[in-house]
Amino acid sequence: MGDSPDTTQSSGAGAGGDRASGRARHVAIIMDGNGRWAKKRALPRALGHQRGVEAVRRLVRGLEPMELDCLTLYAFSSENWKRSETEVDDLMNLMRKFIKSDLREFIENDVQLNIIGDWRSLAPDIVAMLEDALAQTANGKRKLAVALNYGAQNEIARAAARAAENGEITPDSISANLDTAGLPPLDLLIRTSGEIRLSNFLLWQAAYAEMLFVDTLWPDFKPEHLERALDDFAQRERRYGGR
Repeated sequence: MGDSPDTTQSSGAGAGGDRASGRARHVAIIMDGNGRWAKKRALPRALGHQRGVEAVRRLVRGLEPMELDCLTLYAFSSENWKRSETEVDDLMNLMRKFIKSDLREFIENDVQLNIIGDWRSLAPDIVAMLEDALAQTANGKRKLAVALNYGAQNEIARAAARAAENGEITPDSISANLDTAGLPPLDLLIRTSGEIRLSNFLLWQAAYAEMLFVDTLWPDFKPEHLERALDDFAQRERRYGGR
């Protein structure tokens, strides 16, 4: 498969979006392929992750003309702790550098940062940096949600427990207690690198989302790839369980 729209695989239907125009409001991306990008070039995995951060930066800078209300990125899963200590340290240091270098740009470009997952369990200095970034970007109009130390099964379990504490477990009460409760419904979920699985990402939110799997490795993903995905989304007939 290649990078063009006709080489993607898809399934599912969305519960959000702008039904009149076919516009996606909320897109989530599983950013996969940093290690393979580096391996293909006989480079260290750490450099693949660095190029992955550059891809994030490109995408955020190109968001405004796409008219998205929210972009959610899977940055670090709860399973990623199983990687080598060196690789985890590299990822955490990249996170620190990214927050320091890009926070001012987020503010200037009216981006509101949101964090989902058990991010308060990260290193204290990272937690402090994230809290500061959340406060400084709180008034932004375009939402960027970053999943850190995130696992969907854990999120659903936590949401169900909170719903039970309030006396009732229903789909609505669970949804209201998810990490994404303040975000628009998920319309489109994209995974890069050719893998076709959700990897414990937004399992509840993806129940009616469209899905798109592309071969492009994450460091090579550019705003035009997202624009093509949005064009593909706009052409889909979304029945929401109806005919």
